[in-house]
Amino acid sequence: MDFETIRELTDLDRILELLGEYRSLGPLPGIFLPMLEAFIPFLPLVLFVMANAAAFGLWLGFLYSWIGTCAGALLVFFIVRKLGQKKLFGFISRHKKIKSLMYWVESHGFGPLFLLLCFPFTPSAAINIVAALSKVSIGQFTLAVLCGKLVMIFMVSYIGYDVRALVQQPVRTAIVLIVIFILWYVGKRIEQKLTVQGVTKEKGN
Repeated sequence: MDFETIRELTDLDRILELLGEYRSLGPLPGIFLPMLEAFIPFLPLVLFVMANAAAFGLWLGFLYSWIGTCAGALLVFFIVRKLGQKKLFGFISRHKKIKSLMYWVESHGFGPLFLLLCFPFTPSAAINIVAALSKVSIGQFTLAVLCGKLVMIFMVSYIGYDVRALVQQPVRTAIVLIVIFILWYVGKRIEQKLTVQGVTKEKGN
């Protein structure tokens, strides 16, 4: 994937054009783009979800985004867990901050994973890797992904299913921006709290 392709995938209008060009493939493009973000985390998942909602409608767009996002997260989880003892991932898992997060995830399982995955601006790629390197069960992680992404994808789909209204209705745009800021702020606070508590528990041992 070259730089020009990546640049195109950060522009909402171009994403909508691509979905239109490949509409003959049915839901596959709408599923593939959110799934790709799990492997290339700097791609804009929020834009992919909004584009799906605008291109396929609220419910189908939400469904395709949810399937793709969950599939990508689970694939990353299984790949990292399979290769977790290899040199690269062994180095990552020994990092102090990563170790504290791993300990916290192992201790609390479903709850913190679900909360973090509910918010669109938490680093889901890092969460997938940390969960895979920890001893959290496959069942706990799968349930957290399915439920957390369900909440997050629906919120973003609802915002994005009528993109033009964001331009034509300033009040709605302001509400959307406020909601996005709140989601970002709450997500960052939860992430910071989990990190601090993880470090505290590790020192206590």
